[in-house]
Amino acid sequence: MAKKNSSKSPAVPLVSAAVRVLAVLDRLSRQRSIGLEEISREIKLAKPTVYRFLLTLQELGYARRVDGDRWAITLKMFNLGSRALDYLDLYAAARPVAEELSEELGETIHMGVMDGDSAVYVLKIESRYTIRMYSRVGRRMPLYCTAIGKVLLAFSTDEEREAALKGVRMLAFTKKTLTSRTSLFAELEQVRERGFAIDDEEREEGLHCIGAPIFDYTGAVVAALSVSWPGFRYSRGEEGEKVNKVTEAAARISAVLGYSEEAVVA
Repeated sequence: MAKKNSSKSPAVPLVSAAVRVLAVLDRLSRQRSIGLEEISREIKLAKPTVYRFLLTLQELGYARRVDGDRWAITLKMFNLGSRALDYLDLYAAARPVAEELSEELGETIHMGVMDGDSAVYVLKIESRYTIRMYSRVGRRMPLYCTAIGKVLLAFSTDEEREAALKGVRMLAFTKKTLTSRTSLFAELEQVRERGFAIDDEEREEGLHCIGAPIFDYTGAVVAALSVSWPGFRYSRGEEGEKVNKVTEAAARISAVLGYSEEAVVA
């Protein structure tokens, strides 16, 4: 019986140009500078091809020519990597606090960040109840009608807010959805003043969410923490207590990230 090929095909077709340019970047990253001929030989690509990739990387700011045919990687790649580390730090800081909050309230916890014109869930702690909210890490949600989204908009700069909402159609998901910029901006002002946002069945009927901002050491909002309740488990008489628990948890995460209101004000 013939042996089966044990090598697995990629789940998706690989883009050859992307594979090759990443090979060039990987080789550049291994030493202070390297010659064109050496790169060509080690990654088994023709010199003209490698040269075109290097010129493109130079134009984009990821590589620089240091001496003749010698090339080096730039700090732009470091900046990209450091952004990823920021999110790793955020996740590590938030996870234990979110788990404690979930244990205390029993409901679904989310943490989301702004990505373009949407909020993206980067953390989820599932409710302990049988009836749960459908969501998943990586899911994109509108900014204008979710607690997380409104927090992110409220504590962003004017420029960031305008960029995030540019071209967004404020569609009505329920009869309570805010569908005008005027009403949204008025609510965002309230969110900034009180330090939290509420989604009162604006994205989905029967679902209530409370969200609070997470700040980094510079005082910039980097994420929002929220708790979601189905309507039959949400008591408006206990809303103040729920708000306190969510805002306190978000403040604890901010403190781990180095945020200090006094230091930022100073």
